[in-house]
Amino acid sequence: MLWTLAFGLWGLSRQQSVWRDEAATWQVAQRPAAAIWYMLGQVDAVHGLHYLLMHGLFECFGPSTTTLRLPSVLAMAIAAACVAVIGHRLGGAWVGLGGGLTLGLLPAVQFYLQEGRPYALVAASAAISTLLLVTVCEDRGGTVRWGMYGSTVLLCGLLNWLSLLILPAHLATLVWTRARRGIWAPWAVTSAAATACVLPLILFSRGQSKQISWIPPLTVHMIIGPAVLLAIGGLGALLNRPQAGRLSTAAVGLPLLAVPQIGLIGLSLVQPLFLDRYVLFSLLGLALLIGAGLGTAIGAATPRFPRASTWILPMVVAASVAALLPQSLAKRSPSSRVDDVLAVAADVRRLKETGDAVLFVPAARRDTKLVSPDAFTGLRDVALTESPKDSGTLKGVEARPARIRAVILAQRRILLVTDATNVAKPVSAERDRAKISVLHEYFTVVADEQVRGRRVTVYKRLGAAQRSTNGSPAGKPDE
Repeated sequence: MLWTLAFGLWGLSRQQSVWRDEAATWQVAQRPAAAIWYMLGQVDAVHGLHYLLMHGLFECFGPSTTTLRLPSVLAMAIAAACVAVIGHRLGGAWVGLGGGLTLGLLPAVQFYLQEGRPYALVAASAAISTLLLVTVCEDRGGTVRWGMYGSTVLLCGLLNWLSLLILPAHLATLVWTRARRGIWAPWAVTSAAATACVLPLILFSRGQSKQISWIPPLTVHMIIGPAVLLAIGGLGALLNRPQAGRLSTAAVGLPLLAVPQIGLIGLSLVQPLFLDRYVLFSLLGLALLIGAGLGTAIGAATPRFPRASTWILPMVVAASVAALLPQSLAKRSPSSRVDDVLAVAADVRRLKETGDAVLFVPAARRDTKLVSPDAFTGLRDVALTESPKDSGTLKGVEARPARIRAVILAQRRILLVTDATNVAKPVSAERDRAKISVLHEYFTVVADEQVRGRRVTVYKRLGAAQRSTNGSPAGKPDE
């Protein structure tokens, strides 16, 4: 737990950068609870519990990168502790210690360990529920523990309902270990109850599925990563020499790794949903299986080399830390994310002048203003007709294209906040095309700055003589 906590606290601020997904959490969490509830009726209902949790933390401790990310750090540290306890119970001290240390080292875990989103919290809930399942399977069951199991599964589902894939993983464990008759009924009842409680959220959020329309269809290339993980996990399971009918690290870890990965692939054949973060909790199983492999290696070496065998785990961990150090450093830099909403705000503050207007392309880039409102003081958001808070959206409501065109033409100078060239997508929305078109025709670029995936361009209005002389103004940014 302390090991994972140290990894999480290391470089937690990422040089004071916040990327677009975290910016959504940041700006929504600062709204009143009633405004958050209203927004969930329009968008992002699937993340509602996380937004409300972060709202409470922001109220208590204030908005900061530490407040934003520390819950994820603490959650993953708890998950690592659960992995260690499960491994210790089922395979011995070396298995538990190896699995617990492994979790914090995994590159994907290091990425989401410092992410102001709910995925680490899901992993913690999944880890606790798995530990509780192991506990009841070891004949330490009871109404209280089954109630706790159902509650943690419910928490998983409310944080992200795709995490209910943990239930078929637990089912596979029960089948593999030939669980006694007294376990099946309470497991079925608590699992069904948790699923029933999450079902309204599932059905409601399906009506907001347009939000994930950007996820690409599943391709063979996307399956390579899960295939590699399953191969590593399968090797760890073989080294553990699992036996049917016996509770073991393999019987718990392999289903926990494989079932969510395969389940998400199956769902993605129906609707594109394949994002590794949705099944981040499956890496708990991978950590357990790697721990099992390490425990087997240490156990095999102990009879012949009793003293040297105690150094196997420290040496493997040290070698892994050294090998992964470049990745660890990279994941703690602002460039590890596609953009930084805070960095470009500093450019806006420096470039703006009294009376300037501001535009955002696409409208979602208004998150820079929502996270850093002070930088935009004095700038008129001329395309906006209803704020994100009032409209119950993440980006607000903008005027019709004709109206946008008219208000732009009434401005002398405009700051355009958009994506940097290397990450920008073609302009597709009609409103955004209207913005770009009138800027290119009637304005010229007087300043253009790009930083960490974001871009701010300052446009100045051309006179009639300049337009007729120049035709198309030079220096316009890429569309």
